[in-house]
Amino acid sequence: MICCQISNLKRLKTSNLRNFSINPDNKYQDHVNLAYATYESTDSEKKAPPLILLHGLLGSKSNWSTLCKIYQTKTTPNRKIVAVDARNHGESPHHREHTYEALSLDLKALLSTLDIDKASILGHSMGGGTAMFFSLRHPEIVEKLIVCDFSPISNNLGDLRGYLEAMERVKIPRGLSMSKARAAAEFQLEQLGIRHRTRRKFLTTNVVLNSDGSFGWRVNLPALSRSCSNLSRINIEEGQTYEGPTLFVGGNNSGYLKPRELPRIKRIFPNSKFKFIEGAGHWVHFDRRKEFAEITVKFLNGKV
Repeated sequence: MICCQISNLKRLKTSNLRNFSINPDNKYQDHVNLAYATYESTDSEKKAPPLILLHGLLGSKSNWSTLCKIYQTKTTPNRKIVAVDARNHGESPHHREHTYEALSLDLKALLSTLDIDKASILGHSMGGGTAMFFSLRHPEIVEKLIVCDFSPISNNLGDLRGYLEAMERVKIPRGLSMSKARAAAEFQLEQLGIRHRTRRKFLTTNVVLNSDGSFGWRVNLPALSRSCSNLSRINIEEGQTYEGPTLFVGGNNSGYLKPRELPRIKRIFPNSKFKFIEGAGHWVHFDRRKEFAEITVKFLNGKV
């Protein structure tokens, strides 16, 4: 088997935006052209619908690289894997709007560009919110849905909001190597109250060198800070459901996916199953990658 990775890593400017409308009454008449990376086999004749991976707030498609390779080799029939950078993250353009409606519009445009009319979608946190929003509005496109540690009912984004506030206060001196710049940012984040080393390392992957020689953040902090409250829940219309196979995977040490909300979630996603992984927090796919991969591969292969 030959596994190839094809990356669309070109930084896109906001001037490259083009019109794309899902609903003529939708106020978001433009989308952003999302950066993405694909993983696919060249020797498999029978293929299942592609799997689209959506990262969480302050993440990027690179967070999924190890799991992308696992999904590409372990899913049966084989699937093309597409890891996506959301707007205001990674290599995708910045935009003042950051809502689930806008994120869903971007995803719809990307699938159209890639000629994908059927796909399974896996999203973590904010990406899970986007996946749910998209599935409820475009159920005919979504084969299977996997939501990683996020609820359609309510989510406390207090920690993530605190991360945004801390990142805005970080000042990195000029003239440092990238490794030293990220170390300086990590030290300041610790001083600003982010005690978990893994989380600081995760945040500092967003440090970039600007064209003027200064250091900054790859993510669009002002837009994300303004929009944080909009991301705590998704807007669901009365009676709206997604009937397709759905898997919610939560961390046992996380408070995002609450057991008491499962009956209400079942009414929105009636064909849903729930798994909680021991020892995992909100970043389930990092904290317990092996267990997360096993559970999700079985689901994608029709065994859960």
